[in-house]
Amino acid sequence: MAKRVDTLRALAIASQAVGFILIITLETMLGDAARPWQGVILAVMLTAALSIALVRLYRRNRARKAAADRARRASETWMSD
Repeated sequence: MAKRVDTLRALAIASQAVGFILIITLETMLGDAARPWQGVILAVMLTAALSIALVRLYRRNRARKAAADRARRASETWMSD
């Protein structure tokens, strides 16, 4: 059985990796002048992480609601038989 790929987890890991690579590259190329740009990149990384967390929470709550609706419909069908 094939494992399902968690795209949100992959996106989170990729965004953090790219952010850290950019921060290190800026430090290497610009030295101390890179500090403001590194702050901007860190802010973008945090925004991406929070956005991904919100999407994950939304999907989890939507799945819970769908499962509860299915269970309610199944119990109503069972009770009417």
